[in-house]
Amino acid sequence: MPAELTPAGQHFLPIAQEAISTFYTARETLRPVAQATLLRFAALHTLVMTFFPDWLQRLKAEGIALRSSHIPDRGGIEANLAALIDGDADFLLTYAHSRVPFHLDHGHFDHVTVGLDRLVPVVAPEVHLPGRGLLAGYGILDRAIDEGIALPYLSYGYSSFFGVALGRLFAECPPFRRQIAHENTISAGLKTLALTGTGLCWLPESLIGEELAAGSLVLASQSERWTLALEIRLYRHRAAKSRPIEALWLAVNRMGQGHRGNV
Repeated sequence: MPAELTPAGQHFLPIAQEAISTFYTARETLRPVAQATLLRFAALHTLVMTFFPDWLQRLKAEGIALRSSHIPDRGGIEANLAALIDGDADFLLTYAHSRVPFHLDHGHFDHVTVGLDRLVPVVAPEVHLPGRGLLAGYGILDRAIDEGIALPYLSYGYSSFFGVALGRLFAECPPFRRQIAHENTISAGLKTLALTGTGLCWLPESLIGEELAAGSLVLASQSERWTLALEIRLYRHRAAKSRPIEALWLAVNRMGQGHRGNV
């Protein structure tokens, strides 16, 4: 059963909500003037590399010339969300998918979808499997399922966004044998190993467009069932209403890149 507030908790909830709002207002008031226009983003490492630079240019075209800083990707979903919840960041830029729930208070956080991406299974053109020699990488996942071949697997672990999403995908799709060859919550690190033929990996298309075009990475399956369609979302706390935060939020919605909504 989902957790529910006790009668005492329900009575205290409005007081807690007001305290949070007061905290954010005080935090903005006490920030040094030099930092007042510096917007702090908690962002997944991959999005900092692939999405954020072009997005900033589009914002500048809208007349928003912002000063920004990044809080390092903390790896786990809850840790990255905490940066926004605790007020360490003004915005959270993250991937989102229906398979991965975000535990945020619906009444206190807004989001807008600012882009789209896909997570696809890829591998080097040739993969060396002990006892089998070199195998062609293209479609190797389909072959592994049919023939019971154990594949070396480059894993995100179990607490990161992609780790959670893939765990649920694997539970819904045909089982395949995999042996973890390496684990890393950062997509760029797994990409480097995938290029060497170390193993099978799921990577965002935005990160590997050049490699797919050049053939240094190939699709490990011809089936779309192994692909995850992703949203790129920007989250903010409603109580954080400094002028720079509001200006960015209005610009993002004017750009018409997505929809606003609750968590």
